[in-house]
Amino acid sequence: MFESISDKLTTVFRTIAGKAKITEDNIQEAMREVRVALLEADVNLQVARDFIAGVKEEALGEKVLNAVNPGEQFIKIVHDRLVELLGGEREEIKWAAQGPTVIMLCGLQGAGKTTTVAKLASRFKNQNRRKPLLVAADVQRPAAIEQLKILGQQIGVPVYAELGGDPVQICAQALEVARMQGADTILLDTAGRLHVDDALMFELENIVARTKPQEILFVCDAMIGQSAVDTAAEFRKRLPLTGAIMTKMDSDARGGSALSLREVTGVPLKFVTVGEKLDALEEFHPDRMAGRILGMGDVVSLVEKAQAVVDEKDAQAMQKKLMENTFTLDDFLKQMNQLRKMGGMKSLLSLLPGIGQALKDIEIPEKEIKGIEAMIQSMTSDERENPEILSDSRRRRITRGSGKTMKELGDLLKQFGEMKKMVGKMGKAGMFGGGGMEALGNMLGGGAAGLPGMGGGRSMFGSKKQGTKAQRDIKKERKKNKKKRRK
Repeated sequence: MFESISDKLTTVFRTIAGKAKITEDNIQEAMREVRVALLEADVNLQVARDFIAGVKEEALGEKVLNAVNPGEQFIKIVHDRLVELLGGEREEIKWAAQGPTVIMLCGLQGAGKTTTVAKLASRFKNQNRRKPLLVAADVQRPAAIEQLKILGQQIGVPVYAELGGDPVQICAQALEVARMQGADTILLDTAGRLHVDDALMFELENIVARTKPQEILFVCDAMIGQSAVDTAAEFRKRLPLTGAIMTKMDSDARGGSALSLREVTGVPLKFVTVGEKLDALEEFHPDRMAGRILGMGDVVSLVEKAQAVVDEKDAQAMQKKLMENTFTLDDFLKQMNQLRKMGGMKSLLSLLPGIGQALKDIEIPEKEIKGIEAMIQSMTSDERENPEILSDSRRRRITRGSGKTMKELGDLLKQFGEMKKMVGKMGKAGMFGGGGMEALGNMLGGGAAGLPGMGGGRSMFGSKKQGTKAQRDIKKERKKNKKKRRK
């Protein structure tokens, strides 16, 4: 989402890094580029002006003028100001001290409120150990109630609904239902409306008066840019909003709405949705998002995703296999499934510092990944453990079962063999202890290289990619061995 602004800011940082010191002239030039980047990203004009003024004022201070490394100092100033612009510190959900917590979602029609309500309920149930109750308070859209019921079944959360009822009465009645069912979190899915529709806004005010929610969250669509921010500001004039949820953050939206929301509306961004699946909801952390925008990655979020999917015992067992170089195709298949649960390979690699920029033009098609899975799943357990036993007849059987070609199977086996050699070297060097990240970075340096079917040379996806440092080292070693044998 922030690719364009991230690219431009990276260019600015490179320019500043080449200067002997920060001066008024080079800061003026850099800030012009930053201003253009912000406006092209659809950041609110006044917000952009205030941001530029703040960075410029701090960058021209005496402390920075005498800095040894002006480039790093400038990046830190921009990062700190960006964190401040995004809200400073994360604000958590306010849970009720007694009785059920009431959370009301509101916003424009089509912003994704119903799906977001289900995502929140799923998160609260699985991660916060809460007992949610979904309330279908959207009686304006006929399919909304049925949609919420289906989503409730998928995540195992009860839904309270009344066909053709009054939304205010439905929400009030839901409080009694929650107490009877033992639910401790009530999520109100209200109808989408424009802030100029006085009757519907009055309805929301009545719901707030009757239910006294701890959280009133405005759901805004990142795709509509500054309109989402302006609408949120108008909603806040009528309702005591406590936060916002930005949907479609995985889209190609320019990102200006996320950067402007806190400054314009005064309400914090608490969650963002990053996909259609019901687990595609992330907490919004201003410092982490600033790091992503500036190409610094977000290792903390990466670790949190891994912890949510990977069992500690499985991780230890995998580490042992890597150290002993007994990693098999079966293990690789498990890793691919875990990557999918964590949001996909490109999504995860983009959280590593410096990797996001390298991956921006590289696509990792889900169809091709499924093809790799199909080939591995067409093998017997012995063949996955020992790919060396794959004769021509076995390979023909596997390609028939997976719908792939002999060449594609050969590429997979060849690149898996190369990866095992790299893993073996890393294990011998003790890189799976504290110093493995550098070696891992080398494996991933060419984008998605280092993984079967996605490495250097000509990959299974048919695109030529530059080999990684680790792969080039292997080629050099092979040449040296050949020369030794000739001698």
